[in-house]
Formats: sequence, C-alpha cells, structure tokens
Amino acid sequence: MRDRLILLPGWGLGITPLQPLADALRGLDPRLHVEIEPLPQLSSSNPADWLDELDANLPQDAWLGGWSLGGMLAAELAARRGERCSGLLTLASNLRFVAEPSWPDAMAADTFAAFRQGCATDASITLKRFSLLCAQGAADARALSRQLLSAAPQLEPSVLLAGLDILAALDTRVALQAFVGPQLHLFAGQDALVPENTAQALLTLLPDVEIGLIDGVGHAFALERPHEIAMAIQAFLHEAGDD
Repeated sequence: MRDRLILLPGWGLGITPLQPLADALRGLDPRLHVEIEPLPQLSSSNPADWLDELDANLPQDAWLGGWSLGGMLAAELAARRGERCSGLLTLASNLRFVAEPSWPDAMAADTFAAFRQGCATDASITLKRFSLLCAQGAADARALSRQLLSAAPQLEPSVLLAGLDILAALDTRVALQAFVGPQLHLFAGQDALVPENTAQALLTLLPDVEIGLIDGVGHAFALERPHEIAMAIQAFLHEAGDD
C-alpha cells in the first residue's frame, strides 16, 4: 500500500475542518502520511488552471481525496494522473454540484445562482450561511457551524467567487469512469448540499466502486465523526493495498 494520502478541503472554509480526520487517520496507522493541501487561491474560473496548480504542487503516486469541492478536484486530478495516482476517496462530493436534466440529484440551478449572487454582494454573510448549511443535520448544528466559521481563512472575494464558478463547472462523471484505480465515495444521510440520492446515482453509474452512506450526519460529517470516517477510510486503504 502506498502510504501517502493527500486531502483537499471544500469551498471557503479552509483546511481546519479536515484536521480531526487527518489526526484520526494518523492515530489508526502511524505509517500513513496524511497531508491536507489548501485549495488554490486563484481568481480564474477555469477548472484547468486549478488542476494545473494542484498537479504541479502535489506529490505523485499518492492517494488523492477531498471533501465536497476538494473531492471533485481530486477526482479530476486522479483521472489526469491515471496510474500515477494510488486511488481516490471523496467525502460528501457530488459528481455535479449544480443540477441539470442528466444529473438531477444536485442543487437547483436557481438556488446556486442566488447563492453566488449573495457571495458577490457580501461574502462574509454568505460564508456564515454556508457554514450553517454544512452543519445542518448534525447533532449540534449551531455549535458545528460556529466551529466551521471560526477557522475559515480570510480569502479575497474574487477567490471565493472563482471557487463557486469551479464548483458549478465541474462534472466528474467522465473522470470517475476513466480512473481505473480504487475508489471510495462516502456520503452523509442528512446532507443539505448533496442529496442522499447521489449515492445511488453514483452506484448506478459505477457499480464497481465502494460507496458508503452514513446516517444521521450532515455535509460536515468528517468534522462531526472523524473517527468513524477514518475507520472506513483505513479499511478501504488496506483492502485496496492487499489487492
């Protein structure tokens, strides 16, 4: 088993929400080198620019993973790298974040457009709203929302808007079908941003990948239940490594 895992965070909230998961993974397997890589701080809305920067900065022959937007970028990078990527894992990542007729299990286009407009008008209020959406479905949603927001980095509004544009532009269906390495995709049963039906839709598209649905948690489930998520990831890594 290749012993390096790179995790990419989601939109707007920085690397801190993934830190408890990284710590839990290291505790389960001290040989596993887990790194959390910040997303590019680019004002470009072209996904290729973001992938180029990640590809240039991330080590080769590592497992790639990520939460939400980070998972979508990891999927695209895994497909680009092919055999130079050990495997892929995603956490609460849709294949398309914004719905279209061929992928209805996603956020409605008008809802996303209103969210983006809110970010353009007042990024701080939008981030607060986003943290609440991430925490929705958690046992203590308000506390989790405050925890998410308190650690959010100070990003330029242009970077936040570009990130939303990337989120709307990405469609990882082709990438996931092209990547032949092991894949694990974990979803949250009470996710307010990625519909629960996404798990079944992905399984229909790719019946041979590993998919898990965790009940009673929201979009930020990696922060809410890091040890449970870490155990699922560790089991997947070891099983894939034994193949």
